[in-house]
Amino acid sequence: MIDLDVLIWLALAALVAGWVDAVAGGGGLLQVPALLLGLPGPGVQALGTNKVASVFGTAAATGTYLRKVRPDLRAALPMAGLAFLGSLGGAATASSLPENVFRPLIIALLIGAWIWVAVSPAMGAVDRLRFSGRRHIAIAGIAGLVIGFYDGLLGPGTGSFLLIVLVALLGYSFLSASVTAKIVNLGTNIAAIIIFGFGGYIWWQVGLVMAVFNVIGAVVGARMALRRGSGFVRIVFLIVVAVLIVRLVIVG
Repeated sequence: MIDLDVLIWLALAALVAGWVDAVAGGGGLLQVPALLLGLPGPGVQALGTNKVASVFGTAAATGTYLRKVRPDLRAALPMAGLAFLGSLGGAATASSLPENVFRPLIIALLIGAWIWVAVSPAMGAVDRLRFSGRRHIAIAGIAGLVIGFYDGLLGPGTGSFLLIVLVALLGYSFLSASVTAKIVNLGTNIAAIIIFGFGGYIWWQVGLVMAVFNVIGAVVGARMALRRGSGFVRIVFLIVVAVLIVRLVIVG
């Protein structure tokens, strides 16, 4: 049984995490540490419970974005499908593979991407796709598979990684990338829930309470991103990635 004050703390974390994740990804930066502190039991239970809260918020943000922004489904759906498969594999190994295997590479990639976006203010302002046809779909699919594996394995920062690929590599605007990232992230969350659920690593009551607040934050965040545009998403993205880098360095 969880104390009421702990549950309130987790609900507030989910509320803020939903907003952050809807705008620029990285809601797990708040939700996963909160769950690690609040839940008894193994850390993998925090990862599983996080996915329950996140999948509802991601679905709500996706629906909000789709009312105003039309993503390129020819790339988004294959990317989401391969990300789903990658997340299945990542979640299946989450309880046995040490996190520090990937940490140095992840930190290096995030620092490089942060510098690239920070010194390129025009990046992500509008859609300027760098590839077309099958090449575009192939790159998106491979990225989805790799990021999906990471999401199933660890999770925090997945939305930010998706934005990095979609904006810096494929040439989408931050706003277009946000809705595409949500579609992909929805697939990875569902896959992780399947694996964690069968493994008994989800505290459903806590996850569903957090889901309510995650949805509220996600809808508010998505509406704010739509109203303020790609420039606002870019600023939030830089803040979230900077926090993610600091967290990974300190924890490491």
